[in-house]
Amino acid sequence: MSFIQSIILGIIQGLTEFLPISSSAHLVPVPYLFKWNIPESQVFPFDVLVQIGTLVAVIVYFWKDLWTILKAFFNGLVQRKPFEDANARMGWYLILATIPAGLAGVLLKDKVEAAFNSPKLTAVFLLFTALLLLAAEFFSRRNRKMEGIGWKDALWIGGFQALSIFPGISRSGSTMTGGMTRNLDRQSAARFSFLMSIPVMTAAGIMSVVDLFEVPGRASFLPKILIGFLAAMVVGYLSIRWLLSFLTKRSLVYFAAYCILLAAVVLIVAGVRGEQTLAVVPEPSATPVAQGGL
Repeated sequence: MSFIQSIILGIIQGLTEFLPISSSAHLVPVPYLFKWNIPESQVFPFDVLVQIGTLVAVIVYFWKDLWTILKAFFNGLVQRKPFEDANARMGWYLILATIPAGLAGVLLKDKVEAAFNSPKLTAVFLLFTALLLLAAEFFSRRNRKMEGIGWKDALWIGGFQALSIFPGISRSGSTMTGGMTRNLDRQSAARFSFLMSIPVMTAAGIMSVVDLFEVPGRASFLPKILIGFLAAMVVGYLSIRWLLSFLTKRSLVYFAAYCILLAAVVLIVAGVRGEQTLAVVPEPSATPVAQGGL
């Protein structure tokens, strides 16, 4: 992997991890479309570091919310009143919303890993992301705020997050769809989506870093992929900020149209080349268990 490739893939990860267009739908096809032969020994360390980069981005952006939730959560446990405070309840809802994806990762591990080797299948799942976004726009009233979320909402949204273990199904897109189909407004659905990504990404990051120490020769290419980490972190922070502002006035239809266009390009190129598999960089935050880890 070159410095340029690392920067480009880091930027793509930072943009697409939080925008509802699927990071795997970009990180899988981009090396394929440009015929980059990235050594498998570098794919996993890069995957781990860019994942941690976007995790740092979302934690930095929401650190005030996180501190408030964590403080209320642990105060509730100490006082033996875990559900009395609204912020403490939000902490429990975020945990509850994480469970379905973890279970799906365990049960579908082999199928998920096989799907990450197919650009055509990734494109098909990207079309499914477009359908989810359109459903969110046309089948929701969007008259609720995040403060009104209950346990049923959290479990419902968590079920949508479980869909995103497959490459091409956007984690943020599916979870925002889940929130909006429970009639959350766009911004509230997005904020809950970003917050609920933190437990999943943290679990994946911790377990993947442990595995990273077993990768042979990692020190030789670590400086190159650290550039990707920095790119993912900075661009991830900016993409969160931009999307929350965008959603105050505009809909998800624009992202649905983009997903359809990208899927069409990948399917056309794959059809012309007649290739079925490629080396991939998986979408870490969507497949916690399937990647040995989210």
